[in-house]
Amino acid sequence: MQAEIPFHLENFIGGNFIGPLSGQFIDNFDPSTGEVSGKIPDSNEKDVAVAVEVAQKAFKTWSVTPLEKRFTILNRIADLIDENLELLARAETNDNGKPLWLSRKIDIPRASANFRFFATGIMHFAAESHQMENTAINYTLRQPIGVVGCISPWNLPLYLFTWKIAPALAAGNCVIAKPSEVTPVTAFLLARIAKEAGLPDGVLNILHGTGPVTGEAIVTHPAIKAISFTGSTRAGARIASVAAPVFKKLSLELGGKNPNIIFEDCDWEKMMNTTMQSSFANQGQICLCGSRILVQSSIYEKFKTEFVARAKALAVGDPLDEKTKQGAIVSKMHFDKVMGCIEKAKEEGGTILCGGNAVKPSGRCANGWFIEPTVIEGLGPNTVSNQEEIFGPVVTLQTFNTEEEALQLANATQYGLAASIWTTDLSRAHRVGAQTESGIIWINCWLLRDLRTPFGGLKNSGVGREGGWEALRFFTEPKNICVQL
Repeated sequence: MQAEIPFHLENFIGGNFIGPLSGQFIDNFDPSTGEVSGKIPDSNEKDVAVAVEVAQKAFKTWSVTPLEKRFTILNRIADLIDENLELLARAETNDNGKPLWLSRKIDIPRASANFRFFATGIMHFAAESHQMENTAINYTLRQPIGVVGCISPWNLPLYLFTWKIAPALAAGNCVIAKPSEVTPVTAFLLARIAKEAGLPDGVLNILHGTGPVTGEAIVTHPAIKAISFTGSTRAGARIASVAAPVFKKLSLELGGKNPNIIFEDCDWEKMMNTTMQSSFANQGQICLCGSRILVQSSIYEKFKTEFVARAKALAVGDPLDEKTKQGAIVSKMHFDKVMGCIEKAKEEGGTILCGGNAVKPSGRCANGWFIEPTVIEGLGPNTVSNQEEIFGPVVTLQTFNTEEEALQLANATQYGLAASIWTTDLSRAHRVGAQTESGIIWINCWLLRDLRTPFGGLKNSGVGREGGWEALRFFTEPKNICVQL
């Protein structure tokens, strides 16, 4: 694949790379330097209309393409992602600010795994049949929806972009996809890969632009029959308000304020190592991060002392440096938001145990957007800091005495995406897991993901599930056929 990345990115529509019809572009920034690294199309409803038209034409053939052919093309996309690991990883790091070693180890390998998983999965996807004694046989067809919209966030750009696109394509749909305008480059490179892999023109269309303009145009277009979105709860509410009245299918993976529940009988070293990861991985910019750490009172002081010491030791700096553990915050806007949340925590009476400050590395990153890992104590469950998603390298500490108190604290927010529970008591693990109001529960681990399992949250953390058969069911419509014997 061509390694050069143009300064002006282009949309990918009908198998062609074309600029926005308006001729307008948006600045793209490298968060580690604060400098403009390129321009992206400022697409609008006219660009979306063109993409939908070509997608509708492509659907007539892609929807009936044999499964083996779809399998071959999607697997080839996975292979090409692996072959271009270094190019994609560097693009991801330059766009997002995360350490390069993290892009290499997690983000890009997971993107290829997504395509490979659903390429294989569609070969085994089956529907039900039901026999009515000697009267009739009912069987279900699972048919592709048509043209669908996939809108992904900036925190795990290619990882989550492919998590949506792969099952949609595998199921026989044609896709209008929009990456975040903050992290567009790997989506542009994916378009090149799809072209090289032999994906038919118009099957995958990638448009760049802002959520309020490009995203809104995708959501409101009458020919786009389903929307898969990952992002903020605020944006999800807007999408639901527009799409629900016209009966579009919706899958919304939204915010989280996840509890990390630590009991006194935990495996200490494993818990501590993993809690550092679940608190600060990707600068805390993962919807699954455990931002509310709930610690049993008997071990609280020990936990606080060691956890704060480890947080202070995390190296913050140039994402291209292999020694860096914490890279840049993704954008100036988000940097300001996180710093504002830290100030709010102080106003609410929180004590900053470590961090709380911007970091100014030397060298090329002197003007980048970096924040120290921040640990805060002394805030109650009803404070803004413990209720609203911060989405940065910021965690709060709270204590509990009993299992009941732990559950009250864990469930005390509007969110319900994920939770981690640390205990060696198997019965307690099952009890607390069953009563914690989250769609994903990790017992003595974090971010251990089986792609076959359903992924999604409760309450304000979203609607629907992604992953495994859930994703393939979402991107198909069931049709029952009854044949009388």
